[in-house]
Amino acid sequence: MPHQLSPRERLEAKLSRVEFTLMLSMTMAVVALAIDVILPAMGDLREGFGLADDSNEVAAVISFFFFGLAAGQLVWGPLSDAFGRKKILYLGLAVYLAASVASAFAPTLEFLFVSRFVWGFGAAGPQVVARSIVRDAYSGSEMARAMSYIMAVFILVPILAPAIGAAVLTVGPWPWVFGFTALFAVGIALWTLRLPETLDPKNRIPFKASRMTRAAKHVVTNRMSMGFTLAQVSVFGFFASYLASSQLIYEDIFDITTLFPVVFGGTAAVMGGMMLLNTRLLNRFDLRVLLRAVFTIYLLGGLAMAALAWATDGAPPFWLFLAVLMSLMIGHALLIPNLNAIAMIPMGSVAGMAAAIIGTMATLGGSVIGIVIDRQYDGTLIPFGTAAAISGAVAFGFAVWADRGYESSVTEEDGGQLPEDTRQRKHRRGPTSPSPVVAPPGVDN
Repeated sequence: MPHQLSPRERLEAKLSRVEFTLMLSMTMAVVALAIDVILPAMGDLREGFGLADDSNEVAAVISFFFFGLAAGQLVWGPLSDAFGRKKILYLGLAVYLAASVASAFAPTLEFLFVSRFVWGFGAAGPQVVARSIVRDAYSGSEMARAMSYIMAVFILVPILAPAIGAAVLTVGPWPWVFGFTALFAVGIALWTLRLPETLDPKNRIPFKASRMTRAAKHVVTNRMSMGFTLAQVSVFGFFASYLASSQLIYEDIFDITTLFPVVFGGTAAVMGGMMLLNTRLLNRFDLRVLLRAVFTIYLLGGLAMAALAWATDGAPPFWLFLAVLMSLMIGHALLIPNLNAIAMIPMGSVAGMAAAIIGTMATLGGSVIGIVIDRQYDGTLIPFGTAAAISGAVAFGFAVWADRGYESSVTEEDGGQLPEDTRQRKHRRGPTSPSPVVAPPGVDN
C-alpha cells in the first residue's frame, strides 16, 4: 500500500519554506490591507459623506469590516473542514473582490457600512484557511514559530499600507484606494493556485448539524483554548481601538497629520521585528514561559499608559506617549501569534472549526470592545489610556485561568503525549509542579 503523504509533506513537496511563508503571509494580509490602506483616506471619507472634520463616525468602516470578519469565520471554518481549504479560499476571495468594488462605488455612508461588512465576511475565508493550513501541518511550539514567521512578513502590509493609500490618493479619489485592494486579491488568487490541499481526509467533517455541533462543543468546552482565546479578545479589543482611532489621535491630540503614515508604519515595523524575534525566543524558551514574560510586559505597559494619560490631563508629550505605546505594541506582537498557537494546540482534529470559533471570538469580541473604547473619545488620551490598563488586567486574568487547564487539555488531544518542550520541563520540575503563564518573570511556582 503506497505511503500517503501527510499535509506537511504535501506542502514541502510543492513549496519551499520561504514561498510557503510568503504565500500565507500575503493571504492573511488581505485583511490588514483592507483596513490599513484606507486609514489615510479617512479625512476624504468624512468630506465625501458630509461629516464634520473631527467626526469619529467614519471609524465604523473599520468596525463593520471586523463584524463581517467575525461572522464569516463561523461560516468558512466549518466549510473548510468539510470541503477542503482551497475551495473556501477562493470563495472567500471572490466575495472579498466583489465587496471591495461595491465599496468603491458606495453612494451613501450606510451603503459603505453594509459593503464593508460583506467585505470583511469575504476576507474571513482567506484568514481562517491560512490558520487552518498552519495547524494542518504543524503543532505546538513549531506551529507558534511558523505563525511568527508568517506574521512577521504579514506585518509588512500595515507598515506599507498607509503609505500606499496616501500615494494612491495623490493621483485619484478615495474609491481608487478600494480598487487597489481588489487588484491585490486577484494576485493572491492566482498565486495560491500553487498551494496543495492540506486537509487530511481523515479529518474531514461532513457538513451536518450534528457533526458541526460536536466539533464546536469540543472547542468551546476546552478550558485551555477558551481561556487563551478570551485573553486574545481583550488584547485585540484594545488594538482594534488603536487601529480605528489612531489617525484621529495623532492628528487631533498631537497634530502630526503629515507624519501619520510614517509613525503608523514605524510602529508596525517594530511589531514585525518583534515577531521575527519571537521565532528565536521560541527556540530558547517554551511557549508558556515566553507568554508569562510577555503578559507581564503588556500589563505594565497598560498601567503606564493609563498613568501617563491621567497625569497629563490626556495630553502627554508625543515622544513619551510613543515610548509607552511601543511597549504595548511589542506585547501585542508577541502575544497574538503565541496566543493563537497555544489555543489551537488541543484542536488538531477540528482545526477549521477551532480557527473559526477562536477567530470569531477574537474579532467580534475585540471589535465590540474597540467600538466601546472609540465612543469614549473626548479629545484627550484618558479613555485610551484607561482602556489599555483594563485590557492588560483582563487578559492577564484569563491567561492565569487558561494555563491551569493546559496539561489536561494537551494530554487529552494528543493521546497522552505532551509537546516535547513541555515533557522535558515536567521531567525537570516534577509531575505536579505547574508553571502558570503569568507568574512574574523569575518566580518559579
